[in-house]
Amino acid sequence: MLIANEWKDYEIIDASRGQKLERWKDVYLLRPDPQIVWDNGDLLEKYHSMINAVYYRSNKGGGHWENLRSTPGSWLVNYKDLTFNIKQMGFKHTGLFPEQAVNWDIMSEKIKNAGREIRVLNLFAYTGGATVACLKAGAHVTHVDSSRGMIDWCKENVKSSKVDETKVRFLVDDCVKLVKREIRRGNKYDAIIMDPPSYGRGANGEVWDIEKNLNYLIELCMEILSDEPLFFLINSYTTGLSSHVLENILKLTIDKKYSGKITCGEVGLPIKENDLVLPCGIYGRWESNE
Repeated sequence: MLIANEWKDYEIIDASRGQKLERWKDVYLLRPDPQIVWDNGDLLEKYHSMINAVYYRSNKGGGHWENLRSTPGSWLVNYKDLTFNIKQMGFKHTGLFPEQAVNWDIMSEKIKNAGREIRVLNLFAYTGGATVACLKAGAHVTHVDSSRGMIDWCKENVKSSKVDETKVRFLVDDCVKLVKREIRRGNKYDAIIMDPPSYGRGANGEVWDIEKNLNYLIELCMEILSDEPLFFLINSYTTGLSSHVLENILKLTIDKKYSGKITCGEVGLPIKENDLVLPCGIYGRWESNE
């Protein structure tokens, strides 16, 4: 497991009974997490005096935030030389997955050491944690998401991180359709990142199903990889999907054409109170030997 343990502005204080207490700089949030099936006491009761806000799930789907103390509408957190905008979103999110810092570090190092200009395609790119990290490392990035709101949020992160805005292209688009157009146009990329949802809809209502569409999308992406690709990263939060599934797909596609290595596994976050680790998703990564 890759553990994101180099944060200063973020940490999981404690986790118990399906909830995690997190510190986002000076703001403390209590959010649900289905992985936390162990019992370490009632977190709301234990930490009530420090909690800014609690997210409550609804039996009908979704849920809502309840602010217990004054909570800013948005605020900034830093990871090394990156700066991100955090907000309380619907369905418990904050606009950032801090466990992905381990992948930001690996990608940044690969780009900095490449000794050449690197073009990155970030699909299902959300608010752009990976986009900002790659830009900071000096790459040119095409950032693709079907949500205009997520694109606008990434633009905020680009500005707050003070990276070169001329090196990023933002596209509100369906990822499969975008890759097909890039094939027709003859555009090539040295690195591809994707964080596909289990299910979703594209900019014009296109339906995405990870079980039916993931392998097809990766095969399409093979046609837009440059002659010297640097890395290909797949992240997933789909329940029940093993990291070895991602490894198998990479072995049957990219690894057959290019010389490199494949790694796969989980990403996680340390829990301060009891030295446990919270599993937060899986990854499969192909990378060149350079």
